[in-house]
Amino acid sequence: MQQQYENGVSAACLVGAAWQKSRYSNPSGNCVELARLPGGSIALRNSRDPEGPALVYTPDEIAVFLLGAKDGEFDGMVGER
Repeated sequence: MQQQYENGVSAACLVGAAWQKSRYSNPSGNCVELARLPGGSIALRNSRDPEGPALVYTPDEIAVFLLGAKDGEFDGMVGER
């Protein structure tokens, strides 16, 4: 049986997760990291708190978020860059 993880699980409990961050990440640690979990779910964590809580999403949830991000739907949240 595959492990099911809930939102808010400690990222330290996600044994074997291979965390990945964007190449746009900066040295001050302002980044979000993602990891694919067994069973296909995807976890997100704050790189400044690697053992803190992780949010867990389905591949479909991540896919629609990425489509929106690519289309610029969330650009107003971070202001001009």
